Amino acid sequence: MQTFKTRPKSQVKGSLPNQSKNSFSVYYPTWVFLFAIAFISSILLSWLLGNPHTTELFSQIHLIQEQPPRWLTIPQLEKKYYLLAPTLVLFLLVQTITFVSPQPQKWSRNIIVTILLILLVRYLLWRSLSTLNLANPIDGTFSVLLLLMELLAVSGGLLQLFLMFTTKDRSQETEQYSRRVKQGIYNPTVDILIPTYNEPDFILKRTIVGCQAIDYPHKKIYLLDDTRRPRIKKLAQELGCNYLTRPDNFYAKAGNINHALTKTNGELVAVFDADFVPTKNFLQRTVGFFENNQIGLVQTPQSFYNSDPIAKNLGLEKVLTSEEEVFYRQIQPIKDGAGSVVCAGTSFLARRKALEEVGYFVTESVSEDYFTGIELTAKGYELVYLDEKLSAGLAAEDISAHLTQRLRWARGTLQGFFIKSNPLTIPGLTLWQRIAHLEGLLHWFNSIPRILFLLLLLFYIFFGIKAVNFNLKEVTYFFLPYYVTQLTVFNWLNLRSRSVIFSDLYSLIQCVPLTITILKVMINPFGKGFKVTPKGITRNQYSYNWQLALPLIIIFISTIIGFGLSVFQTLQTQSVNLGLWWSGYNIIMIAAALLTLLDVPQSTPYQWFPFKTRVLVKSDNQIYSGVTLQLSETGAEIYFPDNITLPSKILIEIVEAGLTLTGKIVQSQSKDQSNTVRVQFTNLNLQHQRKIIEILYCRPGQWQKRQSPGELQSLWIILKVLLRPLKFQKQCTIINQ
Repeated sequence: MQTFKTRPKSQVKGSLPNQSKNSFSVYYPTWVFLFAIAFISSILLSWLLGNPHTTELFSQIHLIQEQPPRWLTIPQLEKKYYLLAPTLVLFLLVQTITFVSPQPQKWSRNIIVTILLILLVRYLLWRSLSTLNLANPIDGTFSVLLLLMELLAVSGGLLQLFLMFTTKDRSQETEQYSRRVKQGIYNPTVDILIPTYNEPDFILKRTIVGCQAIDYPHKKIYLLDDTRRPRIKKLAQELGCNYLTRPDNFYAKAGNINHALTKTNGELVAVFDADFVPTKNFLQRTVGFFENNQIGLVQTPQSFYNSDPIAKNLGLEKVLTSEEEVFYRQIQPIKDGAGSVVCAGTSFLARRKALEEVGYFVTESVSEDYFTGIELTAKGYELVYLDEKLSAGLAAEDISAHLTQRLRWARGTLQGFFIKSNPLTIPGLTLWQRIAHLEGLLHWFNSIPRILFLLLLLFYIFFGIKAVNFNLKEVTYFFLPYYVTQLTVFNWLNLRSRSVIFSDLYSLIQCVPLTITILKVMINPFGKGFKVTPKGITRNQYSYNWQLALPLIIIFISTIIGFGLSVFQTLQTQSVNLGLWWSGYNIIMIAAALLTLLDVPQSTPYQWFPFKTRVLVKSDNQIYSGVTLQLSETGAEIYFPDNITLPSKILIEIVEAGLTLTGKIVQSQSKDQSNTVRVQFTNLNLQHQRKIIEILYCRPGQWQKRQSPGELQSLWIILKVLLRPLKFQKQCTIINQ
């Protein structure tokens, strides 16, 4: 059962005000995109067809590749293994730096980034001037395409490295501003807006109660119901929350917020998605920045109180951080330093006057938040990123919803090429700000090279296509230093939010549908309306996403066959075979990706949190002391050091919170003279629910950053996941029943 509805297309008007729902227009960026593809394709095709001018051109380039500059040749050394010296020296150097500076500081980050930039530029020069195989048109075509895809894949990363020199830390000024807010020196009025479209009642109640619990004197809370549901209006009245609606659904979330802005008058405006619950100190930590009249918006990270479906389906909820962690730990501080903070649509605070100056939220794109931030920057306002987890929301709860969300983000961001808020052309931005936004736009194109890298291996194995021309010594001297250094510092640079291995796994899962979406957007950017990410899902059985799996299965089977051929060739030639190692890695990663597409059952939409606190359980005039192990909005798991016998109905007092609840025992387990019981709360009133929500979601500092595993540990974890044949077989049996 799934407790959600998607937004009907008929209720969502086109992204552009004057655009008909069925119209198709060709935009200037589309012409540029198609021209670039046609230009490259025509040159390669003319070469394949034997055009003498094109053939002569590539022959000349081939001669240059055969005789590269001296500084791109391997030194003639007596011992071949001396070629490993640069890699070993750099490995020891970066290990020493990261050991001395466990958290990136300005000095340590700058040294590491400089090393990476030098190595990356060195590698790209070697690849461009020495490794292209242009001996014949077929190999040459694939060689040129591979180089272009590599350049596309690393372009965003190259910009990112340059931007890291300006990474900003706001911790000191946050403390100064926060003190003035707490002391009552600066307390402007704040309107808290909660836009909603068909989210379940219990999710909305959680968010409203969390907003009401915010410790701040001058706030008003508004629920913006875009489905005009009578029961939601009644819920808002019961909770004492202002309720707003509108007669239509023009421009989806952006239109909903814009309508509310005309009906409210707070000096500042906070926005929380329907599933995001703030901590009590959210406004205390953010409001103070607006004493500076140049501040237009303060964005905080998106945290999640549940695991994303990839971690959940692999059984790695306690191991993997959410995919967004890299963006909020590493990318946003970089963008803050460059003056290009991304407004993420929730958990932010904005100045009303600034929003009025830009005409409220942008309605031309489904990523209204991102482009509104760009409009504010172009008007001269500063956007601030505060790297503190001051709220938490609900991550997508199945793999389909997870992918739908990412495709919407990609579509919305790339629509920026086609609207007046385009960060590359809008007046008012500096060159550095445009470069920072270009990095974000290029990020979404990484799925295209990822697919080509999968397919190129198969062409190499089955058809003998040789797209690169190098030997093992050249790889050791030019490629290995960059690759090893990147692996060593990747996790350190992103503050241990993600490893290379798991980053590749996440990109592999979504590369096919994301590539299709990118191509569709670049040709018809406004051809699809807004679709809400479903929330509050429950499933009683396993479910496999065959639609996502099919292209990966085809590539997986082909790669296994290719691996077998590579093994045979290696045994025949007794030499190192690139296809053997490359296909072996791909088999492991694709197998793990296919496992993530098996959604596990989710019997309840309520989350259980590890929570230890003393409780007193009263029954039959007896009082027993215990400790909670887990707590949810519907129940608790309690540990008793003594093996006691309790009746089904009990009274529970959570001592620290001063909260007394009634409950019934639904599960009991005795072990080593101790007892653990699972209790379901009964007869909860609104006061009880408020207290539980505040305990679970609103305590300042409760959403802590977790560290992801390193590279070797990540690889070992994936191998262990793949070595669960009995469990996987059991899952497949359940599906087939």
